[in-house]
Amino acid sequence: MARRDSGALIRWILVTAGLLSAAGCRQSMAPNLGAAMMPGQVAAYPSMAPVLRKVTPAVVTITSVSDVADARHAVLDDPDLRRFLDRSGVAVPDGRRTLRRQRAGSGVIWDGPRGLVLTNAHLARGADRILVTLQDGQAHAAEVVGMAEDADIAVLRIVPVEAPRLRLGTSERLEVGDFVMVVGNPFGIGQSATSGIVSAVGRVHREADGLGPLIQTDASINPGNSGGPLINMAGEVIGITSALVGPDAGNVGIGFAVPIERAEQAVREILKRP
Repeated sequence: MARRDSGALIRWILVTAGLLSAAGCRQSMAPNLGAAMMPGQVAAYPSMAPVLRKVTPAVVTITSVSDVADARHAVLDDPDLRRFLDRSGVAVPDGRRTLRRQRAGSGVIWDGPRGLVLTNAHLARGADRILVTLQDGQAHAAEVVGMAEDADIAVLRIVPVEAPRLRLGTSERLEVGDFVMVVGNPFGIGQSATSGIVSAVGRVHREADGLGPLIQTDASINPGNSGGPLINMAGEVIGITSALVGPDAGNVGIGFAVPIERAEQAVREILKRP
């Protein structure tokens, strides 16, 4: 009986030691609320700041400007008005105006030494001028190298810049519930990071028709975030944010990202074009 009791005790000790070892990481991250803090000492609260410090320097703001000719006012085509102006010797005014449309989004420095920047195709489409603004505020004019509409991916070129080359992850092993983060410039307020989970994988939605299966997340994606990276907790890019669903394009916790594998393939195809 004593031998049986000692065996059970040993097993209990081993199991307890294993559980403590597995939980050690969490315990080391949690602050000891009962211990007195020394002046200048920083509590070990859980934080993704170290990961974001490596990612955010490679995230940029994209501003695209298009000059669109407005339709002439219908009153200028009125026959009676035109006859009156002709009799008066007054030339009929053209009445056309040039409207300047500006769209804002985000992007990722794909290859700093070559000045290559990745963003959404819908931001670059039809743009007369594109400006890429780095995290430090430097702004550079960009040219469109090429676009892949079926992946909503565009490659831009700016002057060579110094920026960390982000590591690419994989979306194939993503599961619902995995933690993710989005980095971009929502509403033009400045670079911001949001977090959430993977809500669904392989999602096809009518609002993103033609883009194929997407990653769905509840991490806040607002206007201005499009083209920025979706990253995992290791700081790897696993997708490029592309679309959101909500009233007036506002965030309601349903956003989508193009899987990084498809974005990477689109970049390769664009760079191969003559």
